[in-house]
Amino acid sequence: MEIILSGFVLGIMGSVHCAGMCGPIALSLPLYGKGAVAKVSGGLMYNIGRTVTYGIMGAFFGIIGQGLSLVGFQQWVSVIMGALMIASVLIPSLFKNVNGANIPIAGLIRKGIQKLFVKKSFGRLFFIGLLNGLLPCGLVYLAIAGAIGTGDVTTGTLFMVLFGLGTLPLMLGISLIGNLVGLKVRERINKLIPVLVVVIGVIFMLRGLSLGIPYLSPPETKLNPQVHMKHEEGVANEAVKGACCHAEEE
Repeated sequence: MEIILSGFVLGIMGSVHCAGMCGPIALSLPLYGKGAVAKVSGGLMYNIGRTVTYGIMGAFFGIIGQGLSLVGFQQWVSVIMGALMIASVLIPSLFKNVNGANIPIAGLIRKGIQKLFVKKSFGRLFFIGLLNGLLPCGLVYLAIAGAIGTGDVTTGTLFMVLFGLGTLPLMLGISLIGNLVGLKVRERINKLIPVLVVVIGVIFMLRGLSLGIPYLSPPETKLNPQVHMKHEEGVANEAVKGACCHAEEE
């Protein structure tokens, strides 16, 4: 549960970063309708689209984490993902070329968003959100690392969905009213984001180390029950075989 909630907190704190990166898109959204209800509904459609994309990412990368879990690597995956989060803050130079801003797909996504801006409709706002969720973003990469670290498709999906929902209030406010957060406030919150990333990274590392700390670092049998069950089944089978051999000798 702590892992899932950390995705929501990361989204809330990181929404200030999103305001700076995706704020221009949110500010210029072609909100459909004239009344306040229609404007809010349009803003929600855009943000729901982003959240759906994040959820799909969470499912995909959660499957990868689950596959690693099934072969007994879950602990290492959780530790490595946590270490990468911490390293991204403490040694940012290692990740300076991992922003993906210059990859061709990013340009295609932006062109697709521009085409959707031509006409106003709820459907177009939803698809703008879907595409916007695919734009390269360091904060999203960190959330994806968290989804892999969960080692479970359901947990990974929930982690990313809650991450998206955490960014929703501020991004919706920006699309409706404008830039609600002043520069000084944004700078202060941006300074807290690296601290939050390190805290989440520590949580993932503790989880992978299986120190037996309630909630934070569950024992290996709970973290990787599939492998433990297989081990128990193997022990039970060996015991049965040993008993049969002993009976035959008698």
